[in-house]
Amino acid sequence: MFARNQAAVTTRQTDRLGRNRLGDRSANRNTTMHRMNRWLVLWLMLATAGAALAQPQPSPHAIDIPPWFETTFLDFREDIGDAARNGKRLLVYFGQDGCPYCRKLMVTNFAQRGIVLKTRRHFVATAINMWGDREVTWLDGRSMREKDLAQVLGVQFTPTILIFDEAGNIVVRLDGYYPPQKFEAVLDYAAGKLERQQTLGEYLQRAAKPAASATLHDEPFFARPPFDLRRTPGSRPLAVVFETVDCAECDEMHRDGFRDRAVLAQVRRFDVVRLALGTQTPLTTPDGRALTAREWARELGVAYTPAIVFFDGAGVEVFRISAYVRAFHLASSFAYVAERGYIAEPSFQRWLKARADEMRARGERVEL
Repeated sequence: MFARNQAAVTTRQTDRLGRNRLGDRSANRNTTMHRMNRWLVLWLMLATAGAALAQPQPSPHAIDIPPWFETTFLDFREDIGDAARNGKRLLVYFGQDGCPYCRKLMVTNFAQRGIVLKTRRHFVATAINMWGDREVTWLDGRSMREKDLAQVLGVQFTPTILIFDEAGNIVVRLDGYYPPQKFEAVLDYAAGKLERQQTLGEYLQRAAKPAASATLHDEPFFARPPFDLRRTPGSRPLAVVFETVDCAECDEMHRDGFRDRAVLAQVRRFDVVRLALGTQTPLTTPDGRALTAREWARELGVAYTPAIVFFDGAGVEVFRISAYVRAFHLASSFAYVAERGYIAEPSFQRWLKARADEMRARGERVEL
């Protein structure tokens, strides 16, 4: 802009002097130089941008985190104060790229409704990349990068969870992965401010629930890979079961729900596929796209396990369950889709009540 203004002034001055040849040549030479300079600056800007794009760009977070995690200015003084004013505590997660236990924390622990509800109710959760370069302000006012803070706090493992009290003291430190039953007990301990009464280790010995299964349960009616879920004319409806390991409700679904005669009678009317949430299992979706189980679950918005997503014979989603329900409700969910009850009655609860009334009228027992 400055160069263009100077060139305009030079041109006006030579016009007033009769536009002599020397002035014309000088103006032309200046204009040419200005154009060359502009192109040089533009070329340098593009080259710099290209070089920047060619370099690997660090992600703000080292691993996918739940959307309900807070995005803050990473000023610990403000974050702890804001949390305290809302009756909560600050929970900070340190993760890094390629960390399988970070992914397990997100895919397994934070796929369980009880854990998510407790975390959101009692804590402000935020994420730090152990090797990140975002600016963080520590409690003493020092500004530093995420990776420098990790070093200051002695973070050696990922995931690491730190929970701060209202005064900025670390009251819980989890170095490494804790399975859901222990992790939920840790949340109870910190939310109840029990650090004033006993150590975390003492509390966990008493309060942690028994561990859930570390492996996925199998069922004879689960389809085997490769998973081509495309529907063709005359196809049966499709039920896609999403699960994780260490999921107590998944265990209950297999132990009780999938052993119930009424449930099994309804399941036989379906093609049933089980997918592990967060895995790279390849599949073809009902509409013909090649995705992984993780990609498809994210697209479907499946956040909790167990979840069952139902599709009609044309491959259109018509219903879903986002938590384990008892046998009567589980059987009724399959029947609702198989009998296309959702067409006449969009409210599953109204349809369910009518079904229960009909069963009672026939003298059948209904256990809600």
